[in-house]
Amino acid sequence: MALQASPFPNGFVAGVHTVGWAFILPCFWFLDRLIAVCKSTTLERTQRLEQECYLHPLKVFFGSIVFFILFLATAPLAFLGFLLWAPLQACRRPFYYHRETPSPPEKEIHRGFELVGKASFSFATANLCLLPDSLARFNNLGHTQLRASAIGQRIVQGVCRPHIRIFVDSPSSCGTLSPSNSILPTVNTATYGATDRQPQPPVSHHPDSAVPISKSSSDVVCVPCDDTEETSAESSPPLLNSNQNSNQQGRSGHRSAPRALLSQGLRQQDDVPWEVSSLFPADIDILCLEEVFDKRAARKLTDVLKPVFGHILYDIGVYACQPPCRCSSFKFFNSGLFLASRFPVLEAQYHCFPNSRGEDALAAKGLLSAKVLIGQNQKGKRVVGYFNCTHLHAPEGEGEIRCEQLNMVTKWICDFQAANSLPDEDVVFDVLCGDFNFDNCSPDDTLEQNHCLFEEYRDPCRAGPGKEKPWVIGTLLEQPTLYEDDINTPENLQRTLESDELRQQYICPPVPAMGTPLVYPEAGQPWIGRRIDYILYRENSISKRCRTEVEEVTFITQLAGLTDHIPVGLRLNVTMDSDSADE
Repeated sequence: MALQASPFPNGFVAGVHTVGWAFILPCFWFLDRLIAVCKSTTLERTQRLEQECYLHPLKVFFGSIVFFILFLATAPLAFLGFLLWAPLQACRRPFYYHRETPSPPEKEIHRGFELVGKASFSFATANLCLLPDSLARFNNLGHTQLRASAIGQRIVQGVCRPHIRIFVDSPSSCGTLSPSNSILPTVNTATYGATDRQPQPPVSHHPDSAVPISKSSSDVVCVPCDDTEETSAESSPPLLNSNQNSNQQGRSGHRSAPRALLSQGLRQQDDVPWEVSSLFPADIDILCLEEVFDKRAARKLTDVLKPVFGHILYDIGVYACQPPCRCSSFKFFNSGLFLASRFPVLEAQYHCFPNSRGEDALAAKGLLSAKVLIGQNQKGKRVVGYFNCTHLHAPEGEGEIRCEQLNMVTKWICDFQAANSLPDEDVVFDVLCGDFNFDNCSPDDTLEQNHCLFEEYRDPCRAGPGKEKPWVIGTLLEQPTLYEDDINTPENLQRTLESDELRQQYICPPVPAMGTPLVYPEAGQPWIGRRIDYILYRENSISKRCRTEVEEVTFITQLAGLTDHIPVGLRLNVTMDSDSADE
């Protein structure tokens, strides 16, 4: 059964809600501008110094007076709108669902299992800090609407590039390479902030012309070696992960990265291929975004992403008073979660964390669980996947709250899957991702690092509680340095992250335990920094005869200058035994 697009039960309720929000919006916008005019980012301060502009104090003085007067003038209208808007939240479903005009079935399903019994799936997560402009400036990020458009365009340009895979046949080093900027030419993108000196191509938001999507999104280059001992009969055809031409083929099993090509991008360590890429991985299947709190920014993202991701859940969360209906439980902002999927969404459910405190209690942070339709297997049995995204409690030193939320996440996921599983379908992946707001190297996060969630879900970057794998890179950037030359473009940030010395200047260091000096890193260990953005996968909840392998972990620098987090990508290769459909 298809999800309803509107979160309201009928058009009348939706209309009243729209009128109420229209009354609130002018007052909200003037308050936002009142704060924003008084708060500058480091980039804006640097630009004023370079331009020798000394009129800023006058702009702040007169701007704050004007916006304050307009705020007071529109406050009565906003109060009336609030009286209309707030009661309707009780009957609002906690998300909007956008489905692009239905396209041919072959573009929305993955035929890998049907044709060859194997498939590859790509996921990505990113925290975008798309708060109202005034609040985003406290994180050294401004111009939320411009950033939303630029972020969407960059994601589309990365996702829609050809997925080139290079196979090297050699007895000593066989594998694949997924090049980022080493083979493909750099695409000029519409930008904001530190990279606004680059050319900005015009971008149309019409569904048919927003993105020039190639008909063939994947290419394979085979590089034979004279000393290879492998025969062509032993190699299986590569499965190219996409919902276009790549649905027609099967990908070969997991192969390690060739040593001769490691310098061009993909690397192999601890049996996990990984890379730092200046582009989003090609053909991402499901994208999870956090901190998309601003409603207008969410709509801009939807408009840009919908030609690529035909199924989008946005404005996820609850508003106004929530049980137990105390003043402290009033939600001014939604959860900030945003889900974009190439696959049809069969079911979706949202839960709000009831234990948030402080400023985090103003937002309806929680868990979104979704069930997506992948296609069918060789026996005609339906193939589905589960995808879960969350954003945990933020303040440092409050690990008990995050552990309680992890307990809730575990329970809610199990309940959702138990309620929506059917006996005549195969589950091929179960993924959990998001901004967990704790890392695996800080002494202050020891409680969360030992949570039982990590016994259920696998973290490809984790060596054990409190210990990262040596190749891992932190994902939280130091906010005051966001516009410095070393990290203000995707290519510069990529080079910086690949340098151990430079990386330490821009990635947030671990948080020491209270009252204990920090000794980091330990002797002989690499410097990693705080990795708080996770993509985890679980195997014991998928079909018994499905085997999962990590094909690639990616740290993505394409959003340099647009957010204070480094997006993370994960590609899983799933193989289904030929007789699995008989169960």
